[in-house]
Amino acid sequence: MRAALLGVYAEYSALMFIQAAAMAAWFVPLGSVLDAHGLGAIKPMAFAASALAAFISPLFFGAMADRHVSPVKVLRGLALATGIAMALATTAIQRGSPVWVILGLIQLHAFCTAPTWGLASTIVFARLKDARQEFGPIRAMGTLGWMAGCLLISSMNADTSPLAGYSGAVIWLLVAAFTFFLPPTEPPPTVQVAWHERLGLDALTLLKHPRHRVVFVTAGLMNMAIAAFYPYAPTHLRELGFQHTTAWTSLGQVTEVVAMFTLGGLLLRWPMKWLVAAGLGFGVLRFAFSACDTRGWLLLGVTLHGASFVLVLILAQIYLEKNVEIAWRARAQALFSLMTSGVGNLLGYLGSGWWFQVCTPGAATHWPRFWGGLAATVAGVLVYFLMAYQTEAEDKITRAG
Repeated sequence: MRAALLGVYAEYSALMFIQAAAMAAWFVPLGSVLDAHGLGAIKPMAFAASALAAFISPLFFGAMADRHVSPVKVLRGLALATGIAMALATTAIQRGSPVWVILGLIQLHAFCTAPTWGLASTIVFARLKDARQEFGPIRAMGTLGWMAGCLLISSMNADTSPLAGYSGAVIWLLVAAFTFFLPPTEPPPTVQVAWHERLGLDALTLLKHPRHRVVFVTAGLMNMAIAAFYPYAPTHLRELGFQHTTAWTSLGQVTEVVAMFTLGGLLLRWPMKWLVAAGLGFGVLRFAFSACDTRGWLLLGVTLHGASFVLVLILAQIYLEKNVEIAWRARAQALFSLMTSGVGNLLGYLGSGWWFQVCTPGAATHWPRFWGGLAATVAGVLVYFLMAYQTEAEDKITRAG
């Protein structure tokens, strides 16, 4: 029995590891690759592509996985499509194709990849008996995979090279192949559903629940600030003299791994409200440290990224797993993707692009103003959460057996 359980953990840890490595190989160096090919001006739109995709793709494929097709099969098809789309977009960048072609292929890639993380989480949650205790270590392997993807790109000196995109495409094909080794997670029997249910729009009814709504909104608002990290942290690192910026940004995953492995114990000792508040507080500090505009403080700010991410966004996923009916869980994770990768990222990428221009009146960026504005944004989210989140659900999350 124990051997079988360890086998399950190993399978899903490997899934998280490989998929996160594939995502990091594209997402982290993308801004630097665009800069190196004279496409820096389209960075806000390129990163916003994932946000636009998250408005449609996760809900549609989440509804499909809840009602029609095994989530494992859906993930397999999307991983294959993502690898192909990533290779096409990278080729367009390398060959200097028209901007509209490049953005169109980046958007196609985004439509394919947007639902994949929510689907992977749904697949993992379906096999866990106690998500509070078991999900953290498995999800930590995703963080290690993200770090591995970053380190792989920097070790190949591909931080500004199309090789990063081609490497990510190959890893996505490995994800598709790996799904053949996963046991199928079958959906409920097919029933007649309306068109809006096929599109997953019925998941929006989850926002009617007061505590669900606060969790979704807080996660979305937090992602508005996080969205500035990947496009602009590497730029700031380069200005301060750092090389291999993809690897340096993976410092945030160090605290992320630590937070993942301690999450189960923290949930047994502290109410969720105060853990999320601590995560938002770390978010304020990480941007405030970056605003100091020195090498040491910037690295410290980057390092705090992981703890903030886990205590806000991963806790939100666990909350949904413990509080949403099983027939709705794929759609709940899809709605979570919409609020974070969709609403949060779209406003964050476009807003941070505008804010970056405001903070760069000439040749030099006023980094204290840029990061200070983001620190103030997260402080506002912290105030909202503390005022809006009701604590009566705590027993269900932190103490229920």
